[in-house]
Amino acid sequence: MKIKNALLSTAAATASLFAIGATAQAATVTVKSGDTVSAIAAENNTTIAAIQQANHLKDVNLILVGQQLEVNGDSTTTTSTQTTQQTTTTQASTQTSQAQTNQASQTQSSQAQTSTPAAKTTTQTTSSTSNYSNSGSDSAAKAWIAGKESGGSYSARNGQYIGKYQLSASYLNGDYSAANQERVANSYVSSRYGSWSNAKSHWLANGWN
Repeated sequence: MKIKNALLSTAAATASLFAIGATAQAATVTVKSGDTVSAIAAENNTTIAAIQQANHLKDVNLILVGQQLEVNGDSTTTTSTQTTQQTTTTQASTQTSQAQTNQASQTQSSQAQTSTPAAKTTTQTTSSTSNYSNSGSDSAAKAWIAGKESGGSYSARNGQYIGKYQLSASYLNGDYSAANQERVANSYVSSRYGSWSNAKSHWLANGWN
């Protein structure tokens, strides 16, 4: 009888040890009046989502007094792993986005540098053309010829020759305005002599008065 009682006591103690080990592994808490899942999560250094997943809660806002809730286990590990993966993915996406932005900036900078010489060339060409047509010698030659032809008057007429530069009426096509006289005169001199200076030189070479 004593042996049987001793065996029963040993079995009970062993069962008690297993129960303690299970409790330690399970890390369960008993819901008390006024408890919330968020408060339990904060007290046990876990998350609401981990408690909900570990206990298969359909509604985390509905827990009962006396209810046993598991507050640790693989849920926390899983959540941490997911968070780490999400962080890594976010960092990778950010780095990729930054690399694409830097590449786009470098491409735009390269395009801007490539286009700059062309813009400078165009500006220089325009400046050169402008200086040629409005040079001091050409302007002076033009005024000298106008003085010789008409005294500088747009309304001067001599038979079929009209205006400041005594152009043939056929050249003006019936438009005797000052603007048209200037335009036609410039075109005529450019096509025939190349410049007003050359036209003046031709005039002097032929002894025209």
